[in-house]
Amino acid sequence: MRAVETVLFLVILATVVATFARRWRVPAPSLLVIAGVLVGLVPGVPTIVVTPDIVSLVVLPPLLYAAGEELPWRDLRAVWRPVSVLAVGLVLVSAAAVGAIAIALTPLPGGMAFVLGAVLASTDPVAVTALARRLALPPRVQALVQAESLFNDATSLLLFRMALSLAIAGGTVSWNHTAAEFAVLAGGGIAVGAVIAGGAYLVRRRTEDPVLETVVALVTPYAAYVLAESIHASGVTAVVVASVILGTQATRMTTPHVRLQLSAVFETVVFLLESVVFGLIGLQLPALLRGLAALDRLWPLQALAVAATLMVVRVAWVFPLSALRQHLHYGERPSWRVPAVVSWAGTRGVVPLAAALSIPLSTSGGTALPDRDLVLLLTTAVIVLTLVVQGFTLAPLVRRAGIAVDAADLRQEDATARLQLANAGLSYLDHLTRTQAAPQIVIEALRAAWLDRIQRIQERNASEPPYTASTYRQLRRELLDVENAELDRLYHDGTISDVTRRRIQRSLDLEHAGLGEAP
Repeated sequence: MRAVETVLFLVILATVVATFARRWRVPAPSLLVIAGVLVGLVPGVPTIVVTPDIVSLVVLPPLLYAAGEELPWRDLRAVWRPVSVLAVGLVLVSAAAVGAIAIALTPLPGGMAFVLGAVLASTDPVAVTALARRLALPPRVQALVQAESLFNDATSLLLFRMALSLAIAGGTVSWNHTAAEFAVLAGGGIAVGAVIAGGAYLVRRRTEDPVLETVVALVTPYAAYVLAESIHASGVTAVVVASVILGTQATRMTTPHVRLQLSAVFETVVFLLESVVFGLIGLQLPALLRGLAALDRLWPLQALAVAATLMVVRVAWVFPLSALRQHLHYGERPSWRVPAVVSWAGTRGVVPLAAALSIPLSTSGGTALPDRDLVLLLTTAVIVLTLVVQGFTLAPLVRRAGIAVDAADLRQEDATARLQLANAGLSYLDHLTRTQAAPQIVIEALRAAWLDRIQRIQERNASEPPYTASTYRQLRRELLDVENAELDRLYHDGTISDVTRRRIQRSLDLEHAGLGEAP
């Protein structure tokens, strides 16, 4: 019951926080983490114990799946080289730097220091995607930061397993074994993700039941994660690969009706899970502080040093590589704008927390693993710091760098695309007229509707339109409201059944949704 109460409280808290975050134009994850910390500091709040299974098995797969589906395949192909360099090279360098700083500044022994480095080495896909949703980044920059966070898991997980073997068993590193393990982690994750995606595609292509297809879509990330982990491959990589593949086939394997439903379901699931996990991250920090009896009072400075190390290493890695790439591929002078945003987008979040929670309680000899609690505390503190500091300052940095896509350009691109689509429809009507493949009265009715659509698109972008598209949409909303009221009257008078009412209500809702949000 305590767990149910906690989840319910976090959802309510997230709803309130999301409302204020939208009003204040600040990132909801960062604000939610702060709210969680503040609530956790209130006297009498029960200690929240988070298990690794809750984070890695329940929360992580659907969030990773949603993040992967948002990654366009076209943009991913364009940035795969820098993504590979960041996902492997930067992870290795970050882990080594954090380990060295931890040895120098904390009481952690060498093995546990490098466990901390491995845990914090990679950026977090959930946090990065949640923060990037509200930024109008250029497509390739958006794809770069998201793809890096999605595909660096195999490297960081391999480092984590190596560091754990050194800290727990005191063994040595076999490079042949390490290479084989990396191949299993990455290659196995890719293979499992492709197999699950293929199976989900075949099932969804053969069903038109929106409920069944929604269930298949929700089960897919869990199936990919569990199957990959069962063969000791990377579950995160499997989920990401499955989501990217299925994301490219979304328009082919399902209907518009089902896509609307899936979008609504996944938006709700993502909101609920992000609410719980970012709130738990905030609540976890005060709980850890209360649970550590012999707490090193220097831990805040140690956490700051580790977070600063991650940021400095990232800047020192990204800027030279970006300058080299600009010089070799484009012959341009180095610019600070894109590398600054990419450097500052390296937040930590759910994946490092799940890794830290999975650290065993004891060594292979059965004795308690020393300093596990300190590693967990520093990990949580660094996650909070990056989410708050980088989360609140990333949007101002994007504006200062001037790389954000202009809203007017987006509107123009939207209008141009809509005009081309409408003209393609008119061309098809001309074809039907020439071939006499449909009744002429139907063709002319559709032609009038499509010409009206083109007129509205053109007037929406005109400087002085005779009437604005917003006025048209507002009047159309009012007409739909009148029809809704009449539908309710017919139902309450007993003229129509509830089945008919629900079917017509859905069609009216879809039409209303197509008009966009009211101003």
